[in-house]
Amino acid sequence: MLTGAFGGLAVLTIYGDSISGNCLKVKWISDHLGLAYRWIETGVLTGETRTPEFLAMNPAGQVPVVILPDGRPLAQSNAIILHLAEGSPLIPADPYERARMLEWMFWEQYSHEPYVAVARFQVRYLGKPVAELEPRIVERGVAALQRLEAALADAPFLVGGALSLADAALVAYTRVAGEGGFDLTPLPGCAPGSPGWRRS
Repeated sequence: MLTGAFGGLAVLTIYGDSISGNCLKVKWISDHLGLAYRWIETGVLTGETRTPEFLAMNPAGQVPVVILPDGRPLAQSNAIILHLAEGSPLIPADPYERARMLEWMFWEQYSHEPYVAVARFQVRYLGKPVAELEPRIVERGVAALQRLEAALADAPFLVGGALSLADAALVAYTRVAGEGGFDLTPLPGCAPGSPGWRRS
């Protein structure tokens, strides 16, 4: 039985690049909710997000993009997972807890992803040595990971004592932060496999 925004036997199409944490968020939430979907691998490094066909779906030229069963497109990973999970336990019922979840999701895109994900992309996929990363990226990435660690010091999840979209949003790039040169050894709450990062 499918749950989430569609119910019934809905099928959506996900255009995503498997190297992207933002794209994997959408896949993970779809899998978690049991949604039927078609995944179309769309390579960022090979220019597939810059074709006229793709830009017609998302003029920003970014993945992920989903095409909903009724044909409407939706972009931006956190907007997509919020839509897919509507009505599910991944979104707290309490208005304040829901707002706290959104607080973390906005923070992830503004203060975490631009540093942790960018460092990882430059090191892992562009071959830049860690020592040559822009110091500001490293400093802000470390600060973001430390803030996340502090939030997880007393609870395994970020909001309301249960798995929410906030956890899914933050795990996407935190789990691979080491590929960008960030040392997670002193940050056990951020390490892959810690309770808050176990997808079920």
